[in-house]
Amino acid sequence: MPDTISTIVSPLRSLEVLSQHEVNRLRDTSKAGLHDLLRRCSLAVLSSGSMTDDSLVLMETYHDFDIEVIQQDRGIRLKLTNAPAQAFVDGKMIRGIREHLSSVLRDIVYVYNEIQQHRRFDLTTGEGTTNAVFHILRKAGTLKPGRDPGIVVCWGGHSITREEYEYTKDVGYHLGLRELDICTGCGPGAMKGPMKGANLAHAKQRIPDGRYLGISEPGIIAAEAPNPLVNELVVMPDIEKRLEAFVRLGHGIVVFPGGVGTAEEILYLLGILLHPDNADMALPVIFTGPANSADYFQRIDEFLVYTLGEAARSKYRIIVDNPVEVARTMRKGIDSVTEFRRAHQDAFHYNWRLTIAREFQETFEPTHTAMAGLALHRSQPVHDLAANLRRAFSGIVAGNVKEHGLRAIEAHGPFQLHAEPELMRRLDELLGSFVAQGRMKLPGQEYVPCYRLV
Repeated sequence: MPDTISTIVSPLRSLEVLSQHEVNRLRDTSKAGLHDLLRRCSLAVLSSGSMTDDSLVLMETYHDFDIEVIQQDRGIRLKLTNAPAQAFVDGKMIRGIREHLSSVLRDIVYVYNEIQQHRRFDLTTGEGTTNAVFHILRKAGTLKPGRDPGIVVCWGGHSITREEYEYTKDVGYHLGLRELDICTGCGPGAMKGPMKGANLAHAKQRIPDGRYLGISEPGIIAAEAPNPLVNELVVMPDIEKRLEAFVRLGHGIVVFPGGVGTAEEILYLLGILLHPDNADMALPVIFTGPANSADYFQRIDEFLVYTLGEAARSKYRIIVDNPVEVARTMRKGIDSVTEFRRAHQDAFHYNWRLTIAREFQETFEPTHTAMAGLALHRSQPVHDLAANLRRAFSGIVAGNVKEHGLRAIEAHGPFQLHAEPELMRRLDELLGSFVAQGRMKLPGQEYVPCYRLV
């Protein structure tokens, strides 16, 4: 049996008071309630540092864990029963974990009450969705109007080699020396490395307010706990709003080696940047990794050019095994972003100008029917193909690590994907290379495909 602790804690940097209706929703264990969502996300946060990314295993290991919101005259408190002992030191919860737990509570309550159940946000429209993303970020205190552009979004795999991980730290270090902040998906691997590097660089540069932003969503939080360096955590309601938060909040994007999740993010990004309305958009994008990842980026590059056309290649730059060059290029790129936004009188803290087509905002539920129905052929507009490929990779991510995806695969077998012959061949080669390189699961775990190409 794992070591556990039962205790009562007060939230930090979060909601201090809740209505009785909100408390009842958090206690409600029915499908309409929020208790199960809060319990799963809270358990993942409390398990920060665990080497498993299998949410089912985590839930089974701590099957008797529970969290209850207690309403008191002086505010709310959280009653934890059989919580992972690793979240505590000498019986006291680690402050960073306590902050993350509070952020999870804040965003679950806010999204349900103020976004999903509020008439002012029409989530069936592009404008309504973009406004909802803005309000969630503002509620979390993430938007800083007084700061110059300097947020570098870092994407990449959670399951990477030690050499790749050390490389992400080097890149983060050189970004930090140039007074740039880091924003990631807040998990391990390529999301943790840049923050560690930047943290050291900020200390050397005597930067007291370095920012380490983690943007996640419930399914990912439940599978990958936020890394301890995250000092601003935001939980978006779904993957589509999470991705929109990245591109509207960030001023530049660095992509490290990864697997299907990283490919999903790349397709989302390029599908947006290839929109005619974004032709002049200033947003530097760099793909980078150590020398032994050159083949990985070559495969990605070839797949992107085949599916999205040569124009896609103009939207990013590949820099291999040169952290200093990555940081210098990104610093120059963000300086250009600053000039661009000043010239167009755009906000520094939120990219309102960026056009995001509706197909990149609509929530995709990766059911077996939905996955089998994806149109994976080139006789459609580029942005539609990019959106459908992104959905296919999103479904594979769900089948790999998210609880609902794992349960669907367990019940009905692998997802089936239908594609035209040549695209099928290239997609099969790309996904096969991810499996061969161990990019689908943590090292030491055998990968059983959750998809089948037919």
